[in-house]
Amino acid sequence: MLKLAGARLLQGRDLASVRSLLESDPVAACMVLSRIEAAEIDPVYLSGELWGFGSGFEGLCYSGANLIPLRGGRDAMRAFADRAARRRRVCSSLVGPARQVMSLWSELSANWGPAREVRPEQPLLAMSEPPAGWVDPAVRQVRSEELDSYLPAAVSMFVEEVGVDPRSNGGAVGYRARMADLIASGRAFARFEDGQVVFKAEIGAISGTVGQIQGVWVRPDRRGSGLGAAGTAAVADHLVRGMGRRASLYVNDFNIAARAAYRKIGFRRAGTFSTVLL
Repeated sequence: MLKLAGARLLQGRDLASVRSLLESDPVAACMVLSRIEAAEIDPVYLSGELWGFGSGFEGLCYSGANLIPLRGGRDAMRAFADRAARRRRVCSSLVGPARQVMSLWSELSANWGPAREVRPEQPLLAMSEPPAGWVDPAVRQVRSEELDSYLPAAVSMFVEEVGVDPRSNGGAVGYRARMADLIASGRAFARFEDGQVVFKAEIGAISGTVGQIQGVWVRPDRRGSGLGAAGTAAVADHLVRGMGRRASLYVNDFNIAARAAYRKIGFRRAGTFSTVLL
């Protein structure tokens, strides 16, 4: 039987070539492109490994806090699964283009399963023009001294979306540091009322051409009032007009209200993601 070639660890000299390939679909590749662009300046910012398959990078996968397969067919996913299964699992999810994520999970599930949840259909949305409709003028970048006010809203969003408390199992210090870093880099946004957060969102990843919005949350007693749409529009406006990037995000297919709000703002479908929560 012919043995398939395995996945290989890519090196710093490969980054420029990989970046060039991923720039053909910068919206889908934003999470990894942002790390590659930073790592070309300082390798520590890659915060994980890049795996390749085939002589011309026919398959590409990022392995870090998330496992993100970006390119490749079944043979590539098998090779990535084999490499992942032979080491201690460090990622909390698989996320990325739906075809690659679901194929990779089918190869890994016997070793890593069962998943806490599989979300196979998550529309990937993007916009390159300023948002339509009301842009909430009260949504602004969070200041460093507001971390303690911002943190409870961030935790609530994470628990609702992922189903676990990010502070559990010794994660409190790390999660607080992550939020502090987002605030310090100007990528956390909120609307405050009486010192409390009623809307929040972050720019989770940003490359030279795309910024990916994440963590959109509205306080439960203010939902249905339009704050989510107007607040997201404010963050998208910051990306498009303020930073010259395309704004992107991905959303669960079952979240009909959010999908309608994003469509009203001006987001249009750019692909499909899947997420496997572990």
